[in-house]
Amino acid sequence: GLGDLLEKLEALKAKLRTEGLFDESRKVALPFLPNRIGLITGKDSDAEKDVIKNARLRWPQVEFEVRHTRVQGAQTAPEVIAAIADLDANPDVDVIIVARGGGDFLDLHVFSDEALVRAAAACATPIVSAIGHEADNPLLDYVADLRASTPTDAAKRVVPDVGEELARVSESRGRIRLQANTF
Repeated sequence: GLGDLLEKLEALKAKLRTEGLFDESRKVALPFLPNRIGLITGKDSDAEKDVIKNARLRWPQVEFEVRHTRVQGAQTAPEVIAAIADLDANPDVDVIIVARGGGDFLDLHVFSDEALVRAAAACATPIVSAIGHEADNPLLDYVADLRASTPTDAAKRVVPDVGEELARVSESRGRIRLQANTF
């Protein structure tokens, strides 16, 4: 039952931790301004809509390379693994978000699949795990370069806000003018 599944999950977690797959030193920094985001998610899902909408609200020019996969069930892990490999091989993709909205433990358990977790850990492109909600922690979260609490949070953490960045530029220009006028 569920007790056996939790016990196996904890054993796998301990094994992967011992191998160093969860080490902070393995984490890759996300690019400041990604031109193209790889998005792995369910077709026509709320997660897909949330990531794209919120990212474009922050930086309208951002582009997406979307791979639709199953997000629960036996075929999910192989499909997500293939999508990770495909997006990682694309030199135009700057960061990959794996997103799925909420669900119960069994729905999200596939994102703790050992082969999927290892594929994410081996990925050269930075990966963001945006699976479920704040309380959910599939093993993908531990190997990802960034864990986002929700798909919406992923969009907000991957793409800077154009308004905030323009305000910083304006403020910097003001300081430069002030300094230039003192000489």
